[in-house]
Amino acid sequence: MARGACRGRDRCEVVPNSGGDSLAVVHMAVGWDPAAKRRWLPGKTKDIDLNAAALLFSGDTIVDVVYHEQLTSQDGSVRLLGDNTTGDGEGDDEIITLDLTRISLQVTTVFFLVTCYTGQTFEKIENAFCRVVDGMTKAEIVRYELSRIQAHTGFLAGKLVRAQEGWVFRSIDEEIQAQHPVEAVPQLAPFLG
Repeated sequence: MARGACRGRDRCEVVPNSGGDSLAVVHMAVGWDPAAKRRWLPGKTKDIDLNAAALLFSGDTIVDVVYHEQLTSQDGSVRLLGDNTTGDGEGDDEIITLDLTRISLQVTTVFFLVTCYTGQTFEKIENAFCRVVDGMTKAEIVRYELSRIQAHTGFLAGKLVRAQEGWVFRSIDEEIQAQHPVEAVPQLAPFLG
């Protein structure tokens, strides 16, 4: 499989190799540090709740979504493995798994989205990241450092596209304004082609 992880603003595409190996299992993971506790100011610190989402399209029509309010796709091929609402814990805080061998034939595109449900912009969140991993080889396809993003609450990482030779990952790396996947859907139109 063509690999070569890209970082930051690099555009990348992962396509099957000449042997025909295609992406079969993909993970999209999000991680961040909890809000820093206030030392000198009274009052409770507001938790940070980032959410991972996979939005499934048939052509230009959304047909399913996996996120904190719907943990599994209708066909069971896409799953969110739990909703972390604070960033507590090491490493990946939220993980979406996709079994591309079982995904409905009507699905042509899957977008990977990160939103901040609690409304903080990414530059205010310590050590926030999003990564896409080949679930078979465990190789990181792409990693985005979200804390570099200024004044946005949403991030469109990339998309999986069903091609003749199999599933292809394409990096998008775009900031958007969205605290919830519903707010992001109208902003995806330019990336459907």
